[in-house]
Amino acid sequence: MSWLFGVQKNATPQIPDDFQAGGPPGQPGQPGQPPKQEGNSKMAYSFDSTALERAAKAARDLERFPNAKEALELSRMQEVTRQKEVENETKKIEAQLANMKSEHIRVAEEERRKTLGEETKHAHSRAEYQDQLARKRAEEELAMKARMQEESLRKQEESVKKQELLRKQTIEHELALKHKYELEKIDAETRARAKAARDNRDVNLEQMKLHEEENRKTVIEKIKTSGELIGSGLNQFLSDKTKIAAAVGGLTALAVGWYTAKRGTGITARYIESRLGKPSLVRETSRITPLEIAKHPIKTIQMLTRQKKDPLEGVVLSPALERRLRDIAITTSNTKRNNGLFRNVMFYGPPGTGKTLFAKSLAQHSGLDYAVLTGGDIAPLGRDGVSAIHKVFDWAGKSRKGLIVFIDEADAFLQKRSKDGMSEDTRAALNAFLFRTGEQSRKFMLVVASNQPEQFDWAVNDRLDQLVEFTLPGFEERERILLQYFNEHIVVPATSGSRSQRLKLDKFDWISKCNEIAKKTSGMSGRELSKLVIGWQASAYASETGLLTEEILDRNTKDAMIQHEHKMEWLEKEQLKARNQETKFGTTLKRETAV
Repeated sequence: MSWLFGVQKNATPQIPDDFQAGGPPGQPGQPGQPPKQEGNSKMAYSFDSTALERAAKAARDLERFPNAKEALELSRMQEVTRQKEVENETKKIEAQLANMKSEHIRVAEEERRKTLGEETKHAHSRAEYQDQLARKRAEEELAMKARMQEESLRKQEESVKKQELLRKQTIEHELALKHKYELEKIDAETRARAKAARDNRDVNLEQMKLHEEENRKTVIEKIKTSGELIGSGLNQFLSDKTKIAAAVGGLTALAVGWYTAKRGTGITARYIESRLGKPSLVRETSRITPLEIAKHPIKTIQMLTRQKKDPLEGVVLSPALERRLRDIAITTSNTKRNNGLFRNVMFYGPPGTGKTLFAKSLAQHSGLDYAVLTGGDIAPLGRDGVSAIHKVFDWAGKSRKGLIVFIDEADAFLQKRSKDGMSEDTRAALNAFLFRTGEQSRKFMLVVASNQPEQFDWAVNDRLDQLVEFTLPGFEERERILLQYFNEHIVVPATSGSRSQRLKLDKFDWISKCNEIAKKTSGMSGRELSKLVIGWQASAYASETGLLTEEILDRNTKDAMIQHEHKMEWLEKEQLKARNQETKFGTTLKRETAV
């Protein structure tokens, strides 16, 4: 409504010139008081009469105007609306201020949280750094102690060596002095004796003559007396026929007794050996006999108390071969349990592929005993080979549990009978073997192993029911073999904690190393791989510190591969020579046939 009264909102109000501070309006100020400054004494608003007149005129016009009340009401409502807008603006500003305040509090809390996080992170980093420093100090202290211990041991060893050297030098000096004194003593005694002998030569000669004369007379008297006694005895013996008959009978009885004792002892020994012992051809057996109990009681107890185990335990083979051998083990076990006929099996393949090891495991798994024979032991027996073969099979037939007769290197005497150079004794031993294996048995199972199965006689092949080839290990098998033997021969001894154990293992990933070496050792057998790992152990023992490092592994592996290549070259030359001989023999035979 300011427009109605002529008041301008932003206009500066004017103050009358005669206005004085300190009194009511229309009165001058108190004397002696200076007037106040203009800016502090003027009133905020001034009354304008013209404006009042305009307002009065406007009021009259409004009264004459038919919609005066509505206009006033509209003006009032506009003023109320403006006031509400101002209040809304004020509330918005207050809300913005509250939001700004809350945002400020949030930002402050966020900053405080970040500060706490940074402080926590800093404290954690500081703790880790202090822990690293503590570990580093502990490691340095341990290393220092180890170096001090090594230095102390080295000094002790040097001191012991020096003391031993001094003791040895002292003993040598004492022995030298003693030897010198003894030589001087012997020299002095010899000189004294020689001087005495020279001085008493005549006396000594006289004494020797008298002594020899007495001895001569005594011997002559003994001879005369003995001759007289023997002569009288012979005269009495020859004159008495009863004594002659008794002497002849005694000598005859003595000769008969000696011959009977000799032959009876041999027969008794062979009987005891056949009943209580094992045949001479059997190199190794798990069958328990009274003689074995007497010779090896501890070993016998261990064999009696051992439990059945997986036949493939400790034998690393390809999965297909493992499945086939497991079937053979199950079949053998069930055959023994049901008292069936055993099947004869041949294991063939390169040497060192696990044939003998599986044969022993097969016997233990199936509850049978085993007997290991070697084909090379039969040929040196000559004519006794036939009887030795019969003794083995007779001994096998008396087994209560059943027996696996394992013949290693069987091609040494089971060769083809048509082959030139085969002796009659070996051919007779082969015929005895064929006679004893002509039918399947419930008492024993025959397992033969050979590196050259093509040399077997056809009759031998006819007696074999199943042929199993043992191939060289592949990459996965080589890796498993290396890990198995590395753990057995190196890791277990190195981590046993025994003070007497000198072997130590350097810090390297030996699993990855075995994998790497398995890739390099293609063509090597399981036996060669086991010898390789044992060679690593021996090299570590031979080192100054007893520490097995990667360098030792690489060096030994390289040497083993070179040796393996040499062996393969020799084998190829031998095979080539054998093929050339067979070709030459075949050509000669064709020529003779043609002629």
